[in-house]
Amino acid sequence: MRDSFAVFILTHGRADNVVTMKTLKRGGYTGRWYMIIDDEDEQREKYVENFGADHVVVFDKQAAYDRADTMDTFNDHRAIIYARNESWRIAKNLGLTYFLMLDDDYKSIDYRFADKGALRYKAVKDFDRIFEDMLDFLDASGADTVAFAQGGDFVGGLQGGNFRKGLMRKAMNSFFCRTDKPIEFRGTMNEDVVTYTTLSSRGHLFFSYTAFAVIQLPTQSLKGGMTDAYKEGGTYLKTFYAVMSMPSAVSVGMMNTKHKRIHHRIDWESCAPKILNEKWRKGAT
Repeated sequence: MRDSFAVFILTHGRADNVVTMKTLKRGGYTGRWYMIIDDEDEQREKYVENFGADHVVVFDKQAAYDRADTMDTFNDHRAIIYARNESWRIAKNLGLTYFLMLDDDYKSIDYRFADKGALRYKAVKDFDRIFEDMLDFLDASGADTVAFAQGGDFVGGLQGGNFRKGLMRKAMNSFFCRTDKPIEFRGTMNEDVVTYTTLSSRGHLFFSYTAFAVIQLPTQSLKGGMTDAYKEGGTYLKTFYAVMSMPSAVSVGMMNTKHKRIHHRIDWESCAPKILNEKWRKGAT
């Protein structure tokens, strides 16, 4: 794995249960990695004890809050937006050209593939190769960031349609980034949706590659992180950040899972410019 790249695991209050680190080890990752925590984390010393001081990076959360556009007046520090925005400063200080931003609750990152009319999966065992390929795609595409798809993107299997797209105009949870191409995340909650919808409307490129999927533990099943904030505000509050940011393209709907809940709906026809085939370029033959 190239030395100019590192994995950042954004975590808070879960020093004894960073599930993503276990997943990376199972998948044979050999490159640089860091736990990104804030100076308000009561488990700071435990992170150092468990992972080593060289692998723990601590940032000033109040300073990060002061710089962030939270889109509210809650002064709520229990949000991942601060670690997300600080990641570019941290990467620069570490001398990195690229980094991958991950949450701390990934139980698996899977290959997705069609087989005998069904959409199947297999856990990734060669993260070094996959990460290198994603970095090459980041550079070749000119995107602000590229990501793996999420398990929820494949509801309905092959008939659901997303797998066959190959690429989706979104990026959530896993972000392959260039240090010299920062993104400003906005919103105390739903910061990823707020950011990719708003910036997509301005012509920025965000992609999820559907050959892979991040599989997270069930929402609010782990202590720490943003669990308390989500339990207090619920998905109702979370959803409306994206609506506030892009009312022309984002609305509120109902997610018809086993436990129905409020969720955002994106009208991509109104959200992002079309990417046209090169054959339509002026002067093309």
